[in-house]
Amino acid sequence: MASAVLERIVPDRHLRRLTRLAACLFTILAGLVLPGPAYAVCQLIADAPYRSPAPGEARVWQAALAADEVQIRYIGHSTFELETPMGVRIATDYNDSIRPFLPPTVATMNGAHSTHYAINPSPDIEHLLYGWNPQGGPIDHDLTVQDVRIRNIQTNIRGWDGESRRLGNSIFIFEVADLCIAHLGHLHHRLTQEDLTRLGQIDIVFAAIDNSSTLRLESLMEVLESVGPAMVIPMHFHFAGALQSFTGRATEAGYEIVRADTPKLIVSRAGLPIRKTVYIMMPGGA
Repeated sequence: MASAVLERIVPDRHLRRLTRLAACLFTILAGLVLPGPAYAVCQLIADAPYRSPAPGEARVWQAALAADEVQIRYIGHSTFELETPMGVRIATDYNDSIRPFLPPTVATMNGAHSTHYAINPSPDIEHLLYGWNPQGGPIDHDLTVQDVRIRNIQTNIRGWDGESRRLGNSIFIFEVADLCIAHLGHLHHRLTQEDLTRLGQIDIVFAAIDNSSTLRLESLMEVLESVGPAMVIPMHFHFAGALQSFTGRATEAGYEIVRADTPKLIVSRAGLPIRKTVYIMMPGGA
């Protein structure tokens, strides 16, 4: 009944914002009563403004993470290593040639080609998550490891012969430290409304920007606009001119371009930028 009254006096978009804010506050209060790992709930993040890091504020090379921080290392190609406050390490698109120095706790892989999966993964990896089903058909992951929840949304890919291969790629979503981080994998097509609903509100996106073997830039910018993250971290820019072409398009679309001086980044919800930002990391975070 209260909802019906609100609908008469508050415009729809404000009602949705109030509803999301109330849900988020409920989640926070529940967390105060029942302390535990700070999982993010991607669909219930309030519309509170983000705070930009102060000039000169240390964001990297810290020895330990606070409960609301995640460390990101760019290993190379499409491989990042995420480290959670509880010390869980996750390697994305783990493969036989580009790897973190130490075996991760969790490795995700995609099936496009050999720089996105491993034939001989380390036996020390506790959880190996395939982005495709080697036996065919769908594969669904929803795994919680200490303070991080990992889930996937499958998409189709095309082979070198141009033929489509159903469910050959996964977008992996990492919910940790009140952040929702999505790795788009080897994405080959725009996302459906169902995909976007399942994604929820995403804070940080790792996106392939090669403009060749994955999405063309026009389609990629549409995907990023529909997902709406605060921060886009480019990957898969091994083709000549790919990074320059993407940053040009992103600037036209209103993104601030920030070039990191280190392959490591420590990020928190409070430190996310107010203005949508492309954060360029160079490989070398092993």
